Amino acid sequence: MLQVGFDGRIRDEEQNTPSKKTKVEEDHKNGGHPTRDEEEGLGGEEEGDGEEEEGETFADMMKHGLTELDVGILKYVSDHEGFSGILKERYSDFVVHEINKQGKVVHLDDLSIPAEAEPKECDVLTDEQKKQLTELQLFTNKEDNVSIEVMDDTKEKRTLVHKAIKSQFPGLETKTEEKEGRKYIVAYHAAGKKALAAPRKHFWPKNRGSYCHFVLYKENKDTMDAINVLSKFLRTRPNMFSYMGTKDKRAITVQEIAVLKITAERLAHLNKCLMNLKLGNFSYKNHPLKLGELQGNHFTVVIRNISGSDEQVHQSMTSLKQTGFINYFGMQRFGTTAVPTQQVGRAILKNDWNQVVDLILKPRPGAEKGFLVRCREEWAKTQDPEAALKKLPNKRCVEGQLLRGLSMYGKKNIITAFGLIPRNNRLMYIHSYQSVVWNTMVSRRIEAFGLKAVEGDLVLEGTRALSAEEAEKHSIHDIVMPLPGFDVIYPSHHGYRELLAADGLDIDNMRHKVKDYSLAGAYRRVLIRPTDVSWKVIQYDDPKISLVHSDFEILENKPAPVFNSEGKYRALRMEFSLPPSTYATMAIREVLKLDTSIKKQTQLNTTWFN
Repeated sequence: MLQVGFDGRIRDEEQNTPSKKTKVEEDHKNGGHPTRDEEEGLGGEEEGDGEEEEGETFADMMKHGLTELDVGILKYVSDHEGFSGILKERYSDFVVHEINKQGKVVHLDDLSIPAEAEPKECDVLTDEQKKQLTELQLFTNKEDNVSIEVMDDTKEKRTLVHKAIKSQFPGLETKTEEKEGRKYIVAYHAAGKKALAAPRKHFWPKNRGSYCHFVLYKENKDTMDAINVLSKFLRTRPNMFSYMGTKDKRAITVQEIAVLKITAERLAHLNKCLMNLKLGNFSYKNHPLKLGELQGNHFTVVIRNISGSDEQVHQSMTSLKQTGFINYFGMQRFGTTAVPTQQVGRAILKNDWNQVVDLILKPRPGAEKGFLVRCREEWAKTQDPEAALKKLPNKRCVEGQLLRGLSMYGKKNIITAFGLIPRNNRLMYIHSYQSVVWNTMVSRRIEAFGLKAVEGDLVLEGTRALSAEEAEKHSIHDIVMPLPGFDVIYPSHHGYRELLAADGLDIDNMRHKVKDYSLAGAYRRVLIRPTDVSWKVIQYDDPKISLVHSDFEILENKPAPVFNSEGKYRALRMEFSLPPSTYATMAIREVLKLDTSIKKQTQLNTTWFN
């Protein structure tokens, strides 16, 4: 019984970005995978909608959701017996550390500011003078200027003081004055407060890299939420930040971030005022980060209250380590509502735009907020986009964006109206359809041929179909299957043509009149074998205690969790590393042999707690 966490969603840390080494997981325009942003914000799931679900319980609403069978997730690689357990009972039960492009697991283990080589003129100001100048620069005192007496009065010494003030305190000007026979250098504001609104723009040492790289540790917050918080506190735009992959919300995650021309001091200062976020391991570099540059993610996952014997656990984890798991696209790829995202994707590919609108806006059973129900009812009754739009308090959800487009461009220009939905969300629909096709074809291939390479299978080397003789020299771990598109080849034993034809699509014509929706396709490995796999069965009495020692707890010198030799409850703590574009929940599914869909898990939860 793999049970859902507090937010009612089973989600994992996948890094959905392309590898640049091969055509496996090509970029979005070529039919690759969406980033985590593309998987959210659908079906009215915009944060801050301001209204709770009405009428039905979550369990009632999820009766209409998808199961794994609905999205082609059918097979397992091992024959061990499954067992039950609770996943993500606490968000600290799911810990993710990014693996950077050098192959190093990213940790937060240093909160200090990096030392920089300072120019000689820095030494001419005392700490007290620097304090006064900082207060003057930031308008935190009432003085109009700061006077610094030049004791060793030479022109060279005065020049050093002038330079030190101007370089270290942008926005301040200096002049030399003589009072009672003594020389003073007077610092003052050059052009009032407006000139100092963003003093960081005026000065950045030439010998310092333009980007401050740092490690972001976050708890129970997704990457974009965290960056929005940081940009708000730093008064900069979110697009000044770059990262290699987005990370899940309901977890503790550690990843590298880069930001343009923000000092480590300013970033470190945020540690005093931010909740659930910590910043550290600062360094200056000359380049930002790019999506997909990471090598993967390292997971520490706790499955609580397990029913399996130690022998069952050993069998399942040994199989995961030695054989791996089927590289299915996980359930979070397909949405949680009664209208699966892949149905919308299929309608887009068929150019059936009336059906696209109908699928997104029509009344539906299942997990819906009250205002969305009223919006859909209004649309069904009147087909009036403006009237339906008025029912939505938050217009940023997909339904609101589509209705706004229809009110602006009319029902005869649906393609243009649909374009008001953010591109990532629009592409998510067709990627979702590709994913169902891939899952289904992989299940059929394993059903037909098992877990060995056979004639007609595809391998990446040269991207070709294997002969019977070549197949003898390869294992299932070498085999890839294509996501459908115009720029891939298919295994010679495939049934892709028939599957797409049943959906009204022509495998020989995957180009779309709207370029964004043309699918080039990509290749994806059938099996993934995790690396760095380890596990331990632990005993505990208190269900509220954390069973993982986080980076932040280590920095705070908090004691590691102590496990009893006996306890009321047993938990499986597992660790493993996965490459980009793979789903940790699919690895956990292989261990527990249980359906990871919210629909199934909600049913199990309801049974468990009743």
